[in-house]
Amino acid sequence: MEPELWLLLWATLAISLLYLYYARLRRPRSSGAARLPPGPRPLPLIGNLLDLRSGNPLHHTLARLARAHGPVMRLRLGLTTAIVISSRDAAREAFTKHDRRLSSRAVPDTRQALGFSSRSMIWLPSSDPLWKTLRGIVATHVFSPRGLAAARGAHERKVRDLVRYVRDHHAAAAARREVDVGQVVYGGVLNLVSSALFSADVVDVGAESAHGLRVLVEEVIEMVAKPNVSDFFPVLRPLDLQGLRRYAAGHYGKVFRILDGIIDRRLAESSAASSNSLSQDDKHGDFLDVLVELMAAGKIARDNVTTILFDMFAAGSDTIAITVEWAMAELLRNPGEMAKVRAEIEGAGLGSEEAVEETDAAGLPYLQAVVKEAMRLHPVAPIMLPHQAAEDGVEVCGCAVPKGSTVIFNTWAIMRDPAAWERPDEFVPERFLGSAAAEIDFRGKKYEFIPFGSGRRMCPGLPMAERVVPLILASLLHAFEWRLPDGVSPERLDVSEKFTTANVLAVPLKAVPVVMA
Repeated sequence: MEPELWLLLWATLAISLLYLYYARLRRPRSSGAARLPPGPRPLPLIGNLLDLRSGNPLHHTLARLARAHGPVMRLRLGLTTAIVISSRDAAREAFTKHDRRLSSRAVPDTRQALGFSSRSMIWLPSSDPLWKTLRGIVATHVFSPRGLAAARGAHERKVRDLVRYVRDHHAAAAARREVDVGQVVYGGVLNLVSSALFSADVVDVGAESAHGLRVLVEEVIEMVAKPNVSDFFPVLRPLDLQGLRRYAAGHYGKVFRILDGIIDRRLAESSAASSNSLSQDDKHGDFLDVLVELMAAGKIARDNVTTILFDMFAAGSDTIAITVEWAMAELLRNPGEMAKVRAEIEGAGLGSEEAVEETDAAGLPYLQAVVKEAMRLHPVAPIMLPHQAAEDGVEVCGCAVPKGSTVIFNTWAIMRDPAAWERPDEFVPERFLGSAAAEIDFRGKKYEFIPFGSGRRMCPGLPMAERVVPLILASLLHAFEWRLPDGVSPERLDVSEKFTTANVLAVPLKAVPVVMA
């Protein structure tokens, strides 16, 4: 027998023995009289992994399984247990009764490279004092009304740059060519976020190639989407059989070196300013200035500054850019709604050459409804980041959630729950108009609408996205009349979804901008 075949047989036998031993130790037990949630029958060793290989986006597959097994469903993924929550009522019970117990994170193995998960506010458990410190800094200095007001000028300037790029390169009468909406908006958003964080652009808007930081961050983010045997069989984590943790460590190191270079230059500037007694006016006025001051005061460590910048940069860009692309796609697919939102923008009294400001966009209720409806139908994070049950005693809809299990909130299914929404699969912005609908905001208190999650693990970037997404969308609709490419009718526009680390259009949106007369 070939040596490779012997090795495979021995490996299979070893993993099987480990599985039996580990499964006996980790077998989930129900809390008290509560039963474990129902779910599809697992296969030996691999559990329900094959049930997820349907060729459809993961959130679609989970929603289909939930229709058969219920809104609180149990899956076995290798040696791990996952509880999937798929309805408004189940989400309400989980968040209102068990938010603290469900606020830990199920950390992918790649996120543990270089000890990253132990420093990141995204992956730290909410009980950790460091998480509370980092979250408090971000909430106070970036996403507070005062912090967002300070960054408003940078936001509006970068959106004007984006509009100028589209006008000069795509909308001129001599060119009038298709725009890859997602690519162009993403480049503009990256510069918007980086300018607010550390006063530097990281990409030429619309360019195929980008500065190293953008490429590295995208590669790091994509790693979490790759199936990793270490996550399904935790006993094998020390072996790192696929090498993904080693790969992640190399990329984290490169990203951190770039960010460290930015921080070191700012520290040098700060030191020079102190020695020369320069005034406050000589500072950049960005978030990095705040972090440097906090570090000088001994309130955070040096490596915390690097990690905060990475978390903000990596998490802040996708949500904004992808939501704008989805909103544009739905408007192009629904010409009646496009006409309504354009009429509202034109009725706001803006001149043809006048730039849209954040306050303008905030005062357009139909535009705001369009943004909410796009997020409801196509949430960027359709299953959010995985939670973990930190304690026993959690019951949702009469089902036990075992301690240590991964808890997945299928926000895509929750926000299409027919018990909560009429015509849940249709694009109807009007559902967010009126006094009753005005109570449905982004804060996660109405559990049928939780695009940013709810509770203590709600996305911290919500306040920025709430301001910037309408600003970008209104600016693009005010400056240009958008048309589909020749041969593409609204009915034929493909809005199918693809999910890796985020929920994106399977076919990137192409549209033609025409300068308004």
